[in-house]
Amino acid sequence: MQFIVMDLEWNNTYSKKANGYINEIIEIGAVKLDEELDTVDTFSCIIRSQIGKKLRGTVKRLTQLTNADINSGMPFTKAFSMFRKWIGNDDTVILTWGDGDIRVLLDNFKYLNGIKVIPFLKKYCDLQKSFQKFSSSGKGQQTGLLAAAEILGIDPEMYIHHRALGDSMLTADILKKIYPMGIVEPDFIECNEEFYSKLLYKAKVIRNIDNPLVDKKRLNHTCESCGTACTQLTNWKFHCQFFRANFYCEKCDLTYSVGIRFKKLYDQVEFRKIVSVKEPEPKIELEENAE
Repeated sequence: MQFIVMDLEWNNTYSKKANGYINEIIEIGAVKLDEELDTVDTFSCIIRSQIGKKLRGTVKRLTQLTNADINSGMPFTKAFSMFRKWIGNDDTVILTWGDGDIRVLLDNFKYLNGIKVIPFLKKYCDLQKSFQKFSSSGKGQQTGLLAAAEILGIDPEMYIHHRALGDSMLTADILKKIYPMGIVEPDFIECNEEFYSKLLYKAKVIRNIDNPLVDKKRLNHTCESCGTACTQLTNWKFHCQFFRANFYCEKCDLTYSVGIRFKKLYDQVEFRKIVSVKEPEPKIELEENAE
């Protein structure tokens, strides 16, 4: 068995054909590892833009790629044909950090090639999902690539960030750290019809607090300083994808701003919680008039 750790960079651009925005892939990077997790080879390719004419400013700033770079890149179909040959015929697991790259790749194959599968994807693993088993992050709290590296004692400054090859190399080194723990292999997925059904399912954020899918046990907060159950000060209000409310810990005299999100996925409800401490409002002292 071999492992292919892949990363993609993309540019969000408007498509008349799709009558909406699409994330167009502009770069692919990958690291090939053997069954002993030794690095065998790397792959890197800038992909010619076929949908968008210009890179967004944020993409240029993060990747340091220019419009000239993507205009002189390799066509999508040719680039991924080369990538497929580079992978070879060995039993292969393709890994990415989060499943966002796989979703974007599938969208690009559908848009540019008219096919609804990724030809070279037979087995897949979302390494970010595997890492959550190791990390102390709470359920629903996804850990970013750089944060994961720091948790594992890997210096992220040794890698080129926001470039496909650099990010795939960092992801590969994270794989080498956590694979021996036995938490990665259980997440290997066969890329069958059910896999694509889950991938194509459009997740929906639940907007009604009375929805039966909302876990009412989550509608509370425990003080992060003392562990005491907090008193809810305000009703839950939906704003920017989160239900939001304020909670108060009398013991610590702390007020928390709490946001919770329930997202309906293909076969489960994803929960995410964000918390911040509200700063006390300054007291205004009125000066007494001198007589």
